Amino acid sequence: MSVVRRWLFATTVLMLFVASGSLTFADDFVVEKNVMVPMRDGVRLATDIYRPAKDGVASEEALPVILSRLPYNKDGQAKSAKYYATHGYVFVAQDTRGRYKSEGVWHMLSDDGPDGVDCAAWIGKQPWSDGKIGMIGTSYYGGTQHSMALAGAPELATVIPVDAMSNMGSQSLRNAGAFELRFWNWIFINAGRGSRASKDAGTAEVLSEMSDQRFSYLDHLPTRRGMTPLRLSPEYEDWLVSAMEHGPDDEFWSAVNVVEDAENYKDIPVYLVSGWYDSWGGNNTANFMALNRSLKGPVYMIMGPWIHGQQAAYSHGQVTFGKEAAIADQLAWRKEWYDHWLKGTDNSVGKADPFKTPVRIFVMGTGDGGKDGKGRLQHGGYWRNENEWPLARTEYTDFYLGADGQLSKEKPKAEESITQYQFDPSDPVPTIGGNISSGDNILLQGGWNQKGGPHIWNFLKPIPLSARSDVLVFQSEPLEEDLEVTGEIEVRLFASSSAVDTDFTAKLIDVYPPSADWPGGFDLNIGDGIVRGRFRESLKEEVLMTPGETYEFTIKLYPTSNVFKKGHRIRVDISSSNFPRFDVNPNTGEPLNRQRMFKVADQTIYHDATRPSRIVLPVIPKP
Repeated sequence: MSVVRRWLFATTVLMLFVASGSLTFADDFVVEKNVMVPMRDGVRLATDIYRPAKDGVASEEALPVILSRLPYNKDGQAKSAKYYATHGYVFVAQDTRGRYKSEGVWHMLSDDGPDGVDCAAWIGKQPWSDGKIGMIGTSYYGGTQHSMALAGAPELATVIPVDAMSNMGSQSLRNAGAFELRFWNWIFINAGRGSRASKDAGTAEVLSEMSDQRFSYLDHLPTRRGMTPLRLSPEYEDWLVSAMEHGPDDEFWSAVNVVEDAENYKDIPVYLVSGWYDSWGGNNTANFMALNRSLKGPVYMIMGPWIHGQQAAYSHGQVTFGKEAAIADQLAWRKEWYDHWLKGTDNSVGKADPFKTPVRIFVMGTGDGGKDGKGRLQHGGYWRNENEWPLARTEYTDFYLGADGQLSKEKPKAEESITQYQFDPSDPVPTIGGNISSGDNILLQGGWNQKGGPHIWNFLKPIPLSARSDVLVFQSEPLEEDLEVTGEIEVRLFASSSAVDTDFTAKLIDVYPPSADWPGGFDLNIGDGIVRGRFRESLKEEVLMTPGETYEFTIKLYPTSNVFKKGHRIRVDISSSNFPRFDVNPNTGEPLNRQRMFKVADQTIYHDATRPSRIVLPVIPKP
């Protein structure tokens, strides 16, 4: 192990100390690379330690530690590490088990509780540590933060999980019974990148070729055990195939289940960060509600108009929200939180934005609707502080699906009213944006006009989704005044099918009227959801349907905050697929991911007096 000296500034700034003598800034740091930290079973995890220094000599002061445990190569943490090491912290970056330079076999987050506890205990014994650890990281390594908190690591003092993996059996991975294919994509990419198998050059080349051919493999789903080059990376194949075969939300998905295990979460200050268009946004609000009930905390949450990991940005897809939507300095923003809880600094936490209140949300949709210099829809919005989630003043309002595509607050009066369509699994409805991560070429993230084109690989023609016969469109009359929708959203759908198993999907859309900038209008996706028929009664157990029998399905959309402006329409699209966001149901009732057949299903949606299909919108009254 060698100590590598890195100078951060070319200036002659000296090390500064506050009155108490604790380190606040340093002009230099040193890093010790690839320290092999032993776990309880003898597996060693590769760890980099960044410490403040002067003239190439590390500070001897015991300091709080910022810890990042990730599967994406700890070398990529250098920028964050340098920042915190020169601002009074020791920064520790660790490759998780079985990834890059760490030993052992990778498993999806199930080892990260005990490994995190062992890592924290080792840190706590080091002379450069004052015994307090704050964690940092996004997505998977937001999940490792939750893992360590659920495992109760004594040294853990605070976490900032951003867009963090959690509750994987209910939404964002296995979603109401459907499988989110972005994780199929994640495995196909990462099985040959930083894995044990990739250490052999020939194997790495084969796996890289497999990754490059993902579009072709999507045409040949389901992925079967031993039938693709993925077999050369067995732990990745095993997890993927097992996950795609396993629908019920049970012990298989128990790793990082914050909602069901909230009472086991360590009682520390928690700052939950996500976005309205992030793949983990629904879990972020669910975690806030669960932890707010179980912890003394405090528990804070911020939700912006962001896609996955893009808190420093203010636009995505075809939409912009204005520069104020971004948090430009990602490291300083977190440092404010760490300084308060790890150093006891009296600062803006609890006093000023963005930490003034426990909840801070970006309310989308108040822009002028024009086109900016890059051709993006100026949807706009503004930040607002709140004290709880969901908002106490919410007025849950039913908007009913009606005959001829109506969407209205008036409950249906007809004795019988239906709309029917056919769902052909060989021609699924294409995904156009949404709550996506790990899309990496097969999926687009964020806000998009719901219209095909060369940017949609499986819907290349410039025609709207609404033109498809398997997409049922229900929309309101143009609104007479602005309507704010902020909170959790559900569609309660009465439906039947000719199949023993099928899917129903729902999508909420903000319909812009035609304008000079948008002569054809703009159909902006706000949120979507799905339900697999066999899980209509419970996510814990599969129960096939009786063909022709009417059931009430609950489709949970992702949460949002959006102002539907005067003159706009509120639209709900109902269908049975959204590919490749979700795996396609073959309508046969065969075991999950083992199908060899498919059937076209006749679908019936009911919207009458006794079967009032509706979307329940969390309407926020005007002040």
